[in-house]
Amino acid sequence: MVSEKDVRHAWYVVDATDQVLGRLATRVAKVLSGKHRANWVPYLDTGDFVVVTNAEKVRLTGKKTDDKIYHRHTGYPGGLKSISVKDLQVKYPERVIEAAIRGMLPHTKLGRKQFKKLKVYKGGSHPHEAQQPKTLQVSPARKAS
Repeated sequence: MVSEKDVRHAWYVVDATDQVLGRLATRVAKVLSGKHRANWVPYLDTGDFVVVTNAEKVRLTGKKTDDKIYHRHTGYPGGLKSISVKDLQVKYPERVIEAAIRGMLPHTKLGRKQFKKLKVYKGGSHPHEAQQPKTLQVSPARKAS
């Protein structure tokens, strides 16, 4: 059995340039939850840290850029706020990737702990060079035919 002290969290960096959002999110969620490891257990955080760069260059397929809408509620009566993916990518490109990955993690205390190990940045640079992150390979994006 694996215990909390046996787990060593590695650091990975992913370049989101021209990556399809869903394929990128599934690969990153798998690494965050630790399911890529042989010692994965469902009750411990065995996952690794993931740094995603170039968030504004992620790609969506089909008509999702025009049709997909994110909703949130302020908590006040009539406080439903909606924003399209197109507008959100311009204003806060990190949130598109974060929302896709958050939905693929468990909706529990463990999932919130795993999500905190995700770092998403707009540009190509990040402040985590001291951790010496390894490059994480995501399946290559398919070209539209």
